[in-house]
Amino acid sequence: MPTILVIDDEKSIRRTLREILEYEGYKVEEANDGVEGLNLMKEKQFDAVLLDIKMPKMDGMEVLDKIMETNKETPVIMVSGHGTIDTAVEAVKKGAYDFVAKPMDLNRLLISLRNALEKASLVTETKILKRKVTRTREMIGQSPGIGKIREKIEKVAPTDARVLITGENGTGKELVARWIHEKSLRTDAPFIEVNCAAIPSELIESELFGHEKGAFTSAIKQRIGKFEQANSGTLFMDEIGDMSLSAQAKVLRALQENKITRVGADKDINVDVRVIAATNKDLLKEVDKGNFRLDLYHRLSVIIIHVPTLNERREDIPILAERFVQEICEDYGMNRKVITPKAMEELMNINWTGNIRELHNVMERLVILSDQKITEQEVLAYGVANVTKDPMEQLFNRFEKFVDFRDEMEKRYIEYKLRINGWNVSKTADEIDMQRSHLYSKMEKYGLKREELQGSS
Repeated sequence: MPTILVIDDEKSIRRTLREILEYEGYKVEEANDGVEGLNLMKEKQFDAVLLDIKMPKMDGMEVLDKIMETNKETPVIMVSGHGTIDTAVEAVKKGAYDFVAKPMDLNRLLISLRNALEKASLVTETKILKRKVTRTREMIGQSPGIGKIREKIEKVAPTDARVLITGENGTGKELVARWIHEKSLRTDAPFIEVNCAAIPSELIESELFGHEKGAFTSAIKQRIGKFEQANSGTLFMDEIGDMSLSAQAKVLRALQENKITRVGADKDINVDVRVIAATNKDLLKEVDKGNFRLDLYHRLSVIIIHVPTLNERREDIPILAERFVQEICEDYGMNRKVITPKAMEELMNINWTGNIRELHNVMERLVILSDQKITEQEVLAYGVANVTKDPMEQLFNRFEKFVDFRDEMEKRYIEYKLRINGWNVSKTADEIDMQRSHLYSKMEKYGLKREELQGSS
């Protein structure tokens, strides 16, 4: 059920809008001035805002500016009895979705609100699809360490210099490699990655350089290796410190001569590849141990970029946590959940041994197991210190009786299906293979009243 925030200093207007919108199936909250409205928006997520222009304490246009700074994706419809064409144009330029003059044409207001919500839904779906299509995510953070990495990427990316990225597991080394490729002159060519630690040593040469049919027992057909696949583009060699010495020798040759030879072949193949390597090991120590070639190290480390741990950039935790919650809620079709200030303090106090990857997993767990607000109690209960071997155990432990667990899951499932189908009861009933009358009974049982659903479909 979409939640609408009405910001207007006239009580009669707020009451009228509440009655109309609730009749149409929306949930409504009120604020009698701009300051109160902005404070509410800090605490809760709203699907749309109806905003008056002439108000005490803060003018509607000022409120609109503040909303565009912090909640740009929330559609705002300006409502005013003092509006002119110039005012309407100015409001739209500032980011408002629409402008409705008082006395209001209620049909026009409802149509504008419905269209605004549909547009916001499409924007969210587009963001999700883009995130799924492209694996190059935004590099989030304002800490000095992330700032230095961005500066290095800007300088290094346009060149063909080889880059060695160091850092612990889960810090985001692959993301740095992808941004170097994105900002390089090779951005239109392939970005090919290979995890050297995940491939058995006897197969790493075939994986990197390819093989001819019959080169060994299981070589039933010719294979093109990663170097050839990345021709004219970028080859990202992750966990290169785990590569065998024999494979290291062939990689060194490929970097020196820009040539590779498939396993089982005697013909050289020219390749034009920029190599970016990453490791969680100290390669110079591996050289001392005899596990890594010093000459290969020097070939790979023309530029070294070290990615700090999350514990070394704690000031980035709030922005990362908020972004993860936003994305996870979008992916799951949930209303945006709010992290309380004390919950954020608890997140800041955690020792993040798994870095960014661990933070993302914890935020996903909190989104699933928390109600509309993520509190400090839930961080303490479901955070790192109390994680069990089976993450679902935390969910199961919330319910003493099976019937309570079943009802909660059933309610969430039906609410999710209704939401993604625009609260169309008939369509939802067909999709989940349930009689429409039975679905109505379930909605009444869980407090989803029939008139609310019809009004918002």
